[in-house]
Parts: sequence; structure tokens; C-alpha cells
Amino acid sequence: MTTATASDVLATTPARRRRYLASARIHLVNLPLSLGMPWLILGSSFVVNLIIYSMLPENPNDPRTTGGIMSIYIFALIAHVVSMTQSFPFALGLSVTRRDFFAGLSLIIVVESAVQGLVLTGLRAIELASAGWGIDMTFFGVPFLVQDNWFLQWVLYSVPFLALSYLAVLFGTIYKRFGQPGMWVSIIGLVLVGGAAAILLTWSESWGVVARFFTETAPLTLIAGYPVILAVLFAGLAWLLLRRATP
Repeated sequence: MTTATASDVLATTPARRRRYLASARIHLVNLPLSLGMPWLILGSSFVVNLIIYSMLPENPNDPRTTGGIMSIYIFALIAHVVSMTQSFPFALGLSVTRRDFFAGLSLIIVVESAVQGLVLTGLRAIELASAGWGIDMTFFGVPFLVQDNWFLQWVLYSVPFLALSYLAVLFGTIYKRFGQPGMWVSIIGLVLVGGAAAILLTWSESWGVVARFFTETAPLTLIAGYPVILAVLFAGLAWLLLRRATP
């Protein structure tokens, strides 16, 4: 049993590649939602922070680091869930196979993640060159994500998009396969697993180990390495469910 991923586009016949690309174009219908909404939210957050900090006196003991960049990742997840539930029945209505649909979707996810990471890297460079937008504000440079190498910076920005996008596809596929009950069971299951893990860590007094893991693990491994593994896992699970999902 094989999964249809973006890498399949390069490994198949020209006819199948054309079908993958045709399927990818279907996903562009929801581009204003999947890309536009997260960037609109990020832009709004940036403007609000810029106005607030421009009105406040500078304080050397209070660095102007907002962390607002995280909003784009959260809303990208939400937008992709909605996009997935809309594009899947539309594609099947056009007689697109599930394999072609998933391969086209994977291609869009990879390209979107790479481009969005590149844009964030560029904005970070502008932020540095402008001395924090002229008011010493750090919006695009979360401290533990900052890298001196632009390529590593791009990787750290891009890979989380990849993992979250496939997580959104997984949630959307669960919804199409099992409906609202399946979604609620999944959410409640995650809450219970998280609660059980918290209880176990508290009982065994192991929170210090968790804290050391996050503080001692290299950012490239933590933000890029592990999310790649999660992206592959989410993609595999989504494909297994998508094969039996109905529009």
C-alpha cells in the first residue's frame, strides 16, 4: 500500500503528473481562505502592535518582543481545515480520484509552506534592517526561532506550516469520514490523552525533564526536525482515512 504525496509527482508518468497538477489547481479555488485569511490576521496583529509600541516610551528593561507571528500558524491550521472540507466534495464531483486529489493537495501544501516561510524570512530581514521598524519592535523574530543563517531561518519558518497543514488535512478527513461525532471524539480523545500525560508527569515529578527537553534541544531539531516527522505521520493517517471518506 502506498501513499500519494508531493514526491509522487516527480516519480510518475507525464499523464499522471498532469492529473496531479489539475487536482492542485482545484485547491487554488480556496486560496483566498487558506492563504489570505491567515495573512490578514497576521497583518492586523502587526499593525496593532506597531501602533501600540509607537505610542509607548522605550524601556531598555522591557524588550519589545510580541510573538504575534504565531497567529499565522494558528489561523493557517483553521483555514486549511475549512478548505479541506470544501475542496474534497468539489473535487470528487469533478471525477477526480482520491489519489490525484491528495497528491495535488500535497503539492499545494509544500509550495505554500515554502513560499510563506520565504516571505516571513524576508520580513525578518526587513525588521533587522529597519531597527525593528524604527521603534525597536521584534515581531517576526521569536527569540528561540532566530537564526543567523537565512536558509535555516527559512526552514524554521516553513516546516511548522507543513506539519500544521497536514494536521488540518487530517482533521478535515476525520470530519469527512466520520462526521461531527468523529471530530468530537478526536478532540475529546486528545484532551484526555493530554490530561493523562499531565497527571502522569505531575505524579512522577517529571516536569523538569520536559522543561530540559525543550530548553536543551536545538531549535532546528525542535521546530523543524520533529515537525517533519509529524507531517509525515499526519499525511499517512489522512490518506488512510481519505481512501474511505465520502463527499
